[in-house]
Amino acid sequence: MPDRIGVGIIGANVNYGWGTRAHLPALQALPEFDLVGVATTQMATARETADRYGIANAFDDAAALAAHPEVDLVVVCVRVPGHCALVKTALEAGKHVFCEWPLGANTAEAAELRDLATARGVRNMVGLQARGAPAFIRLRELVRDGYIGDVLSADMYSALPGAGPRRESFAWAVDRAKGASTLSIASGHSLDALAFCLGEFAEVSAVVSTRVQRVPLEGSDQMLDVTAPDHVLLSGMLEGGALVSAAIKSVPAVGTGFRFEVQGSEGTLRVTSSGGAQMGDLVLEGAKRGERALEAIPLEVTDRWVPETLNGPPLNVAQLFRRLGNAINGGGPAHPDFDHAVRRHRFLDALEEASASGQRVRVDLG
Repeated sequence: MPDRIGVGIIGANVNYGWGTRAHLPALQALPEFDLVGVATTQMATARETADRYGIANAFDDAAALAAHPEVDLVVVCVRVPGHCALVKTALEAGKHVFCEWPLGANTAEAAELRDLATARGVRNMVGLQARGAPAFIRLRELVRDGYIGDVLSADMYSALPGAGPRRESFAWAVDRAKGASTLSIASGHSLDALAFCLGEFAEVSAVVSTRVQRVPLEGSDQMLDVTAPDHVLLSGMLEGGALVSAAIKSVPAVGTGFRFEVQGSEGTLRVTSSGGAQMGDLVLEGAKRGERALEAIPLEVTDRWVPETLNGPPLNVAQLFRRLGNAINGGGPAHPDFDHAVRRHRFLDALEEASASGQRVRVDLG
């Protein structure tokens, strides 16, 4: 495998979407990657993206992109229902794969993809990019270094817009079975960040609910029935004994962002953002016992390994891509990988089990 990694990206429509907002700027900023191909469902939009970003090859067929000899790594950043088939196409072509979170529309799809990636012996990564966020990396290190003493408890709150009227292009997401909900996306990203910083849950109780059950379809008189969850409330205990509460919700109007606070025997740490846990505008603050207020905590050089020009949505994605590039060129493991994705899917299943049963459940990530 050459040091410069040829990338084919599926789903980067130049006019909208996470691929254009985050993935393309991230990859262009990292010299170890070479964008050699882009695929969308229409050749016109693929060609437009290719021309805008100086990419040589445009495709309207994902299999043709995956088969191209210059493509070493396939990046999948399309709607969740398309993840499984497109990742399988890339894996069957023998290519390394980065897939946006969630890996599949459900745990069974995620496990199938993990097993295929293992059988093919390729590097794989899932886009739980909060694990690349410098603020969370620093918080994790501060906790490990004893900045707040023994971790006693933690609280997480996330409220973002998204439960209001739906555009026609996003109407599919009202269906729970499609795999794109506040439970799978916002909760998956947020609670994975919590686990990254403090460790996994040992047991949990939860309420997973669809509070906004009908929404208008923009530009029409049609109302859509919603089955995808928009509220997730949980309380639980981590493997280390700390108690955790979290409220993660999509709201019809203005949301107030993200807050994660960790309380210890010797101090407090807090991360806030106007967006979600996976975004690039996170602010870290802390205070030791006896201090009167939280103060900003500067990040260390070692918390960030991508160019200073990267901020906002591309930042945390680029952090993961650099880690994946090192794994591909160095032959080591990539993380978070598809096996980790399956574990996170199983945790979300545990939340649904706890909600359906009304009982606290033990968490078994397998």
